[in-house]
Amino acid sequence: SGMTDGKAPRRPLAIALVALASLLAYLAILAIWVDRQALNTDNWTQASSQMLENPTVRNRVAEYLVEQLYANVDVQAEIRAALPERAQPLAGPVAGAVRNFVERAAKEVLSRPRAQAAWEDANRAAHELLVRTLKGGGPAVQTTGGVVVLDLKQLLAELEARTGIGGRVATRLPADAAQVTVLRSDQLELAQDAFTVLDALPIVSVVLSLALFGIALAVAPGWRRQAVRGYGFGLVAAGAAALATRSLAGDAIVDSLVQTEAGEPAAREIWAIVTELLDEAAVAAIFYGFVLILGAWLTGATRPATAVRRVSAPYLREPAIAYGVFAVVAATVVLWWAPTPAMRNPITAILLVVLFAAGFEGLRRRTAREFPEADRHEFQ
Repeated sequence: SGMTDGKAPRRPLAIALVALASLLAYLAILAIWVDRQALNTDNWTQASSQMLENPTVRNRVAEYLVEQLYANVDVQAEIRAALPERAQPLAGPVAGAVRNFVERAAKEVLSRPRAQAAWEDANRAAHELLVRTLKGGGPAVQTTGGVVVLDLKQLLAELEARTGIGGRVATRLPADAAQVTVLRSDQLELAQDAFTVLDALPIVSVVLSLALFGIALAVAPGWRRQAVRGYGFGLVAAGAAALATRSLAGDAIVDSLVQTEAGEPAAREIWAIVTELLDEAAVAAIFYGFVLILGAWLTGATRPATAVRRVSAPYLREPAIAYGVFAVVAATVVLWWAPTPAMRNPITAILLVVLFAAGFEGLRRRTAREFPEADRHEFQ
């Protein structure tokens, strides 16, 4: 009774630790997404390629390039200079008709491998410069005129060459034509501070979440199965909350950034592409949560769980059979199915197998204590 009384006050502490660990798991999902998507050049470049492959986004980029061409070059004057004197009054209508042609040509150009490669190269160069700048790697922003830009001038050149008016207008394009500003020098200090925090946050939040869960297991030994189940539900809730955040944040961001209704479909397609990795992280948390819940249920006192242990006891008592089945299941889930990003990384995949094996061994020992006389030959 004294031991029970001594342990009882620890249960609220364990509950609080599991709740805090679950909250940190939610923060970790968001941090992992930002780190993998916004701060990883390869992932960012891959996402940019997916954007251009999307017809809605591709059409919007084409419209932007045409807008840049007409904003920076007096196409009507160029056409007037190329026409005979009598036909010069037609320069205005011809320029309008040419614009329709240029828009169709732009959409066609952007669907070609050469233009897509130029788009990918532009995004990679801009992102590499951005990350180098955020890490404090030299006066990168100062040497680029005070800004980090996504330079699409090569795409504009492809468009000019395709439409046949490139030779005359190419030399008239200003240096900042078809450049999208990513970072200005007056934003540098704030951006570098944010980068420092975001770069460390994924590891810190994951480690803290697992550490708090481990402490919860340690401080309330008699409540361990409930703690495992609670953390499992916490991971499921964290994943579901991350998916809800993705949806709500998408609506808010699109509404705040898009000025016209015509630009909304492209913005939503872009948001869907850049949050694919967030979906992966959220689904992974939900998957691990269900694994913990299943493990807690299998070791519980319910009749179905007890029946499962009773039937499997003869086989779990024999390590060769038990771990043979475990190896097959682990290989199927981790190597073949690989439903989470961690399972596609050799180091984290090995760590997960070790953790699953530890849980399996705990189940095996409990079953052996519960059914010491189990013999699989009775079923033959």
